[in-house]
Amino acid sequence: MASSKFDIVVYGATGFTGQLVAEYLAAHYKGDGNLKWAMAGRSREKLATVRDAIGAPADMPLIVADASDPASLKAMVGQAKSVISTVGPYQLYGSDLLAACVASGTDYFDLCGEPLWMRQMIETHEAAAKASGARIVFSCGYDSVPFELGVFYVQEEAKKMFGAPANRVKGRVRAMKGTLSGGTAASMKATFVATARDLSLVALLRNPFALTPGFEGPKQPPGNKPIFDAELNSWTAPFVMATINTRNVHRSNVLMGFPYGRDFVYDEMVLTGPGEKGEETAKRVAAAINAEKMGPSSGPKPGEGPSKEERESGFYDLLFVAFGPDGRQARAAVKGDRDPGYGSTSKMISECAICLLRDTPDVPAGIWTPGAAMGHKLIKRLVDHAGLTFAVEK
Repeated sequence: MASSKFDIVVYGATGFTGQLVAEYLAAHYKGDGNLKWAMAGRSREKLATVRDAIGAPADMPLIVADASDPASLKAMVGQAKSVISTVGPYQLYGSDLLAACVASGTDYFDLCGEPLWMRQMIETHEAAAKASGARIVFSCGYDSVPFELGVFYVQEEAKKMFGAPANRVKGRVRAMKGTLSGGTAASMKATFVATARDLSLVALLRNPFALTPGFEGPKQPPGNKPIFDAELNSWTAPFVMATINTRNVHRSNVLMGFPYGRDFVYDEMVLTGPGEKGEETAKRVAAAINAEKMGPSSGPKPGEGPSKEERESGFYDLLFVAFGPDGRQARAAVKGDRDPGYGSTSKMISECAICLLRDTPDVPAGIWTPGAAMGHKLIKRLVDHAGLTFAVEK
């Protein structure tokens, strides 16, 4: 791998999110002579247009590669230490690229929120990735980095407070402004289509341990309807991304050797406040999520997204509560300074790739979650560079 021309190739750089990733690297690592990176996509002309639009150097390397042409993917991967892929839905466009990275021992990062495809890739490629030296890191955006690391962070506090990690943690969205990405919406739709075609997949999709083949933990809260949470004195509503985030948190626990225990219980909901108003809001959120599952998405299409002003005025505020055996609570907050689906996500996946490259080069080969692979080092990098904060709350 030492002969690789590029540390990072951003694949899908002409798409909406891919362009934001390239723009972040061009701005944030300008003048960093030690970082060699390139942009890749289907059209050289479009790549050149993006390169000029984001202010990247005129000699920025451009690589033509197409998901429908495995030879072009293989040629791209052969030049790279790592590939960031923003080309989803991954179940439609991602399998050949991932296979090429595994075959060549190239590290791979994506924004995947598709548990069925991820499970399939784990079963197909885990052994081969370990053999080739490839480190495959799924879900490096808003799904599921702040959640996975939020649990990791609150468990560190639980160890200090209770003398041991907690076997019960709640993840709660306190506030969020911004949209989920068009790619996220398209991925959800593709997953619903896949399960409609093959009903045997429904049970796997509903299984909180879908991403931990060989391990089934205890029953988990369903999180599928409004409910009053007495411990937090608030109504709660279903959270649209819980399906992927909870699976990744359980996978992290397994990958790290069960630091949270084999009886670990974790769920995610949206806090809507106490009283009748809180209940009303919770019901409204639940109704909106159900409508989204049934009908056409009102959100952005893949390749579209919010304006720069909308991205920069967005934010999120997540609460994680670990419960001790004596009923005490350890609390931590994770906050982001941009809209979750685009502004913050593009920074997070970029820093995941840099972190593995520079801060944690000794992470063994295999298929990882970002938190299990990079833990404290990734938290530090996200705080230093990507506008996230992690804080203990009393």
